[in-house]
Amino acid sequence: MRRFLIITVSVLSSFISLVTLYAAPATAGNNKLRVVASFDAMAEFVRAVGGDRVEITTLTPASVEPHEFEPKAQDMVTLSKAAVFVYNGLGMEAWAEKAIAAAANKKLVAVKASEGADPIANTDPGEVKEHGQYDPHLWLSLEGAALEAKNVAVALSKVDPKNSAYYKKNLDAFTKAMSDLRTEYSSKYQSQRGRSFVTGHAAFAYFCRDFGLEQNSVEDVFAEGEPSAKDLAELVEYCRKNNIKTIFVEDMVSPAVSKTLASEVGAKVETIATIEGPEDGKTYLDRQRENLEKVYAALAQ
Repeated sequence: MRRFLIITVSVLSSFISLVTLYAAPATAGNNKLRVVASFDAMAEFVRAVGGDRVEITTLTPASVEPHEFEPKAQDMVTLSKAAVFVYNGLGMEAWAEKAIAAAANKKLVAVKASEGADPIANTDPGEVKEHGQYDPHLWLSLEGAALEAKNVAVALSKVDPKNSAYYKKNLDAFTKAMSDLRTEYSSKYQSQRGRSFVTGHAAFAYFCRDFGLEQNSVEDVFAEGEPSAKDLAELVEYCRKNNIKTIFVEDMVSPAVSKTLASEVGAKVETIATIEGPEDGKTYLDRQRENLEKVYAALAQ
């Protein structure tokens, strides 16, 4: 079972003392707005909307799966210097609210980017107990990403009103690009009889909701554990029944079981991006287009 950070009262006190000592203005030396993002997808939305008016720091290291991230004292210092902190919410960052409190930054504007979304409920009692009642992977939906980017734009404009027109212009361009991409692939998917694909972990429910698709996954929403022999047998039967020829694996999840499943049913293994960590300088839109094309190709098989 994966662990999330529990910050005790004594540790909170130490963090608060530390960040108070190092408190700094919320703009960088180049007068850019200091913005902290919880993980890469949130940073992508800040970059798309904030452009050259923001300086972005991402808390979750590139090699760390965000579900497993545990902030350190230096991360509280980073938050103490920021004007804006953007996090996804919906249980993705169980540590966020305690980290905000520990930063002791009264001017910090905290943005729960998923605010106002129509969330998909977790159905597994164990997941609900451990992580909360909702699937957090809203950013993998183009519609969800548009909402999250809008919430980012509202926050940036609140903190930096003189550049609000700039942020709105960037938001409009980003939103249009996502809408165009969604329209393009909605049309392409409608031409396919297949509607099902198989992933390494169940991160694509919102993505599926955008296009009327269905995912079946090796691991659960939070990429925890491995399937039992019974579960794996059912997945094998599902793949054969639905003529699944591609098993998708996420870049930050172990591919071992997915490879076993693929070997059993005569399928290939293909990487799909969850956009939780950076990837060779590719933008959010770059990776979403690749995901959409890969799923389209898999449905066509």
